[in-house]
Amino acid sequence: MPAGLGQKFYCPNGAAVLAAASTSSSPPTTAVQSSSHQQQLVNHHHHGPQAGTIQNQGMPARPVDTRTAVVDPEPDRPIGYGAFGVVWSVTDPRDGKRVALKKMPNVFQNLVSCKRVFRELQMLCYFKHENVLSALDILQPPQIDCFEEIYVITELMQSDLHKVIVSPQALSSDHIKVFLYQILRGLKYLHSAGVLHRDIKPGNLLVNSNCVLKICDFGLARVEEPDESQHMTQEVVTQYYRAPEILMGSRHYTSSIDIWSVGCIFAELLGRRILFQAQSPIQQLDLITDLLGTPPLHAMRTACEGARAHILRAPHKPPSLSVLYMLSGEATHEAVHLLCRMLVFDPLKRISAKDALAHPYLDEGRLRYHTCMCNCCFSIATGRVYTSDFEPSASPKFDDSYEKNLTSVWQVKGQ
Repeated sequence: MPAGLGQKFYCPNGAAVLAAASTSSSPPTTAVQSSSHQQQLVNHHHHGPQAGTIQNQGMPARPVDTRTAVVDPEPDRPIGYGAFGVVWSVTDPRDGKRVALKKMPNVFQNLVSCKRVFRELQMLCYFKHENVLSALDILQPPQIDCFEEIYVITELMQSDLHKVIVSPQALSSDHIKVFLYQILRGLKYLHSAGVLHRDIKPGNLLVNSNCVLKICDFGLARVEEPDESQHMTQEVVTQYYRAPEILMGSRHYTSSIDIWSVGCIFAELLGRRILFQAQSPIQQLDLITDLLGTPPLHAMRTACEGARAHILRAPHKPPSLSVLYMLSGEATHEAVHLLCRMLVFDPLKRISAKDALAHPYLDEGRLRYHTCMCNCCFSIATGRVYTSDFEPSASPKFDDSYEKNLTSVWQVKGQ
């Protein structure tokens, strides 16, 4: 068994959980605050305004215990479907808690599929961050010969950001800031671990009833490749959130593709509609250049010849970034300034997650999150005790070197 998985990788009581879940045809989330501490939190990067309390807006006005926040009166049921499996809401018979059980079927059809699934499981067991979904358990099969599907237990989250965006519920500026702060906080952790998510979209950002957000679905995630001569797959990221370098056929890319996706989501939170909603990759690229203008040649240095020719054949377009102010009344100068730092055509000039977290727009989101939503800070009789690191990094980096030694499906099964 590779280092890092530890005893968490297999659940000794997996059979009991499966038996309980199978009842639904297919088996298968206070306190006194000191004003000086609040100001210290805002001043983590620089001075900024303090957040006001959100009343009756779906966000907590006091600390909440997310471990007991899940209220689901319905029996075990499917709560989500994806390209690589189905997620069920189930009761863990060991402690009676409601959890999410992800069924990953037909994972051993070929070696490529095996490696992808095994990498995802490794990551789920490695991640230890409040804004990144991690595995609580991975169930052990009764016999390796009949090991054709995998069941992963994770924390149960009630919804996702896509459902929030399309819902009629009003989203205040405080909602948007605290959501964006959590996305970037989780993404900074992933990138510090050397991991590219490669499919950041609203549906992969889980949200619970306290507005705590977790990045999920690492089926397309991989370790960043430092060698630019090594080709990487282009079949990544849902089209609406796909960075221009991927749309233009770049065979190598970096963590900046995730930042582009976050920028698209930020605009979607502001405007309650998809920013670049095209019918094809070419049309997607055209919509991007309509907003950002025709990119300079150096920004297309990694593009394939056909994509570069397509851009150069079209009439020159000036940037029209001022239209971002029309997304909604929440599109303030600070919001648009940060958004424009994310939606940069040249990936080398795109802001990083770490630098985005230092932007003054997120001061109130940081304050709100660490005042009454996080588990890394706590309250005492005299006030709030804040963590020394509001946006922690991963250490050590995620190691995928084990993949080189996996040469057969049977070998992966044995892991």
